[in-house]
Amino acid sequence: LAACGGGNDNKAPDDSGSSTPSTDAANSGGEPTEVQDVTLKIWTASEELELMKKMGESFAAAHPEYNLTFDISEMGIDEANANLKTDADSAADIFQLASGGIPELTQKGLLLPIGYEEASLRELYPEGAISAVCGENGLIYAVPFTPNTFFMYYNKSMFTEEEVKSVEAMMAKELGSDVYNFSFQVSGPWYLESFFYAAGCTLFGADGKDASSMDWNNANGLAAGKYMIDLVNNPKYIENKDGIAMNLLREGKLAAHVDGTWNAGPVQEALGENYAAAALPTISINGKDCQLRNFADYKTYAVKSSTAYPLAAQQFAEWICNEENQLARYEDQGVPPCISSLAGQLSGDVALTALLEQSTYAVAQPNIPQINEYWTPATALGEGIYSKEITEDNLQEKLDQLVEAVTSTLVG
Repeated sequence: LAACGGGNDNKAPDDSGSSTPSTDAANSGGEPTEVQDVTLKIWTASEELELMKKMGESFAAAHPEYNLTFDISEMGIDEANANLKTDADSAADIFQLASGGIPELTQKGLLLPIGYEEASLRELYPEGAISAVCGENGLIYAVPFTPNTFFMYYNKSMFTEEEVKSVEAMMAKELGSDVYNFSFQVSGPWYLESFFYAAGCTLFGADGKDASSMDWNNANGLAAGKYMIDLVNNPKYIENKDGIAMNLLREGKLAAHVDGTWNAGPVQEALGENYAAAALPTISINGKDCQLRNFADYKTYAVKSSTAYPLAAQQFAEWICNEENQLARYEDQGVPPCISSLAGQLSGDVALTALLEQSTYAVAQPNIPQINEYWTPATALGEGIYSKEITEDNLQEKLDQLVEAVTSTLVG
């Protein structure tokens, strides 16, 4: 993909824009090559603006078949999604998109499938990354550039590498009356699924595609819920609300904290020489050690379906996510890459190593439209457990209500 520029053999028949013969080609004695005028509007995060300009320059140099003009502006990943749905005509051709937003946008017909060099994309990325950006029809609808999931940071003066493999081992350790052993976010719908997956439950079936299937109210789900109730009642545990975990890390009053690479810098600053990270630990359910397994989605670049330049837009989306540019993004911003071949080059990065290890356990966040029915009921469950309004006595009832809410109204 570092040389993903194709010639006119790959030119999409509906690409528009004026074309002029290349005088260099004409003067060399060969047939004149058409040069197409192409304007691409790009929305990207503020921290990526300067890098995007450089990537545009390198793309233009590699694509003499285009006379390129880039209109690059700042737009957050959530705002881009909302604005595309509000006014697709004025939206950018290429924009950042969380892979979890793909189901809704494909359902609305707002995304262009990424068909250019599709076979190369499937070879370049791990299976989980490709699965996360595919629609129900199996087509790729975005190009991933970084994984978005969480793992565990810890203070290595308080825990050993062996102890952080198990919540039970961590919670059994005496660290002092003013020190919390472990912090999580049971109340967060993007976090609590870890316990249900660990217990063997599924969301939308084993493959995440069955909108009518959710088994979190079975015996395994009940065991997971009871574990969460016991955890929030443990005085050595603290819920990560309003950034409290970060403050405690700075004060030396928290030993382990679940978070992502987006906070690697602040965590490293807080822990100093005791900075360490690992995959999520196991939990003991019914006497069995079960690995916490979490949602993984990806930050991507996608192309709107109504772009005037579908081929060039696909090529540029792939270009800004290729190996060279994922490495440049990592060096410039610390953004972890998701192309498998880059992992070995970055093995000294504590947070990235933990992220990649956890990625082997993670479950691709379901990418069917039904996932939109999950977030609100799951939030209610997590908040109820955290506030202790949900107890072992009413847990089964609450799990039944959760499953009913998530699966009763099928989204097609």
